[in-house]
Amino acid sequence: MHTIDMDLVEMTLDVMKYTIDRISNVTPELGSPKREADLLELVGETITPMGIGGENAFRLFRDVLVKATVPIDHPRHLAFVPAAPTRAAIMFDLVTSASSIHGAYWMEGAGGIFCENQAMKWLVELTGLPKGSFGVFTSGGTAANLSAMVAAREEWRSRDVNNIGHKGLLLTSNGAHSSVQAMARVMDADLIMIDCDGDFLTGKELQQAINELEDKDRKRLFAVVATGGTTNAGIIDDLEGIANTCQKEKVWLHVDCAYGGGALAATSVRHLFNGIEKADSITIDPHKWLFSPYDCGAVIYKNMELAANAHSQKGAYLEIFKDEGAQGFNPSDYQIQLTRRVRGMPLWFSLAMHGTEKYRKAIERGIELAKIAAEKIKQRPYLELVRPSSLSVVLFRRKNWTPENYRDWTYKNHREGLALVTPTKWKSNGEYETISRFCFINPDTTEADIDMILDTMA
Repeated sequence: MHTIDMDLVEMTLDVMKYTIDRISNVTPELGSPKREADLLELVGETITPMGIGGENAFRLFRDVLVKATVPIDHPRHLAFVPAAPTRAAIMFDLVTSASSIHGAYWMEGAGGIFCENQAMKWLVELTGLPKGSFGVFTSGGTAANLSAMVAAREEWRSRDVNNIGHKGLLLTSNGAHSSVQAMARVMDADLIMIDCDGDFLTGKELQQAINELEDKDRKRLFAVVATGGTTNAGIIDDLEGIANTCQKEKVWLHVDCAYGGGALAATSVRHLFNGIEKADSITIDPHKWLFSPYDCGAVIYKNMELAANAHSQKGAYLEIFKDEGAQGFNPSDYQIQLTRRVRGMPLWFSLAMHGTEKYRKAIERGIELAKIAAEKIKQRPYLELVRPSSLSVVLFRRKNWTPENYRDWTYKNHREGLALVTPTKWKSNGEYETISRFCFINPDTTEADIDMILDTMA
């Protein structure tokens, strides 16, 4: 199956041509999903005893299947949290796959892990955590949050043997990402979500929530999850106040910056994250606002030893490497995965190629675009800002629209290949309403793109 033949060479050339064309196309076709039955009718069964041939399989992907996807790097993809990997990062993602590096242990992946660690060093510097803090790349924010919370729970259990075997308790805000709830279920931990008076969790509200816990629940509390940039609105919790409360109460503080973490590099908003340097762990997703391809998350710890105590795996077959070159940093010791690719390598290459200053400017552009969009919304009498832009997110409403109007508008723009902008929910005057939302990640998005989208709401 691995024999090199001319057909494979030709196939490789076709793949590389497609890749080059795709990388150079800054406004790819805004595809849309199809029902599975419709796709099956179009392409037929592709896995057969004799195979359908590489040329045929690739043609089906290029001409049919990729058109049933929505490219996350389209400049008018402003829904959810899009992404805009640099061309350099995309190219090096190919190199990462072709190099077949196992990124769990230094013995097998020293060169690749070195690259990852160079990029990680920059991420850690952005957080302001003390010397000795470090981290590893994960598959995304959920895996990073879970890894950090497993480390927090093990630290809690190590403090008191009576905690072993008991179900731990987490506190977070009602604005936390849904992955925090999913993570708590996976861990079999209880989760209390604090209702905030304003748009974000304050240290005072956290203290009040802790004070209101029954003694048996206070003993179970092992961590607080704060948010550094909510997915829905780009809102940052009162990290300074929360950190002070956690220090006073001797509770592990984790800050979920999966989306907002890129803004740590932006001088215009860096002060909004004050207090993050007091966290015990932090999540950042480079595949969101640090222009890395999927999938690339990161978890950072203040105390790496505590992470190793929770995650380090032992096995007879892992103990045989004694030569000096095989001794080094093992990413598998600090997060939930053993088998892993060196997913931080594309970020490293892009940073090495472009420099951190170019990254800073690209992130500032996303913040600037959000402010520009907010002003354009104010200038249109049929639109209304819901709240000031925050980081790169803008929430706004079309006056007199129903949820069905937003849905139909979204479908129409997507169907016509204009843009993907989806509605969201926002609590106003005690009730949830349907509104619209922009999230700017791609620095190639233009003011004309914003005007084009807003004009379709007239």
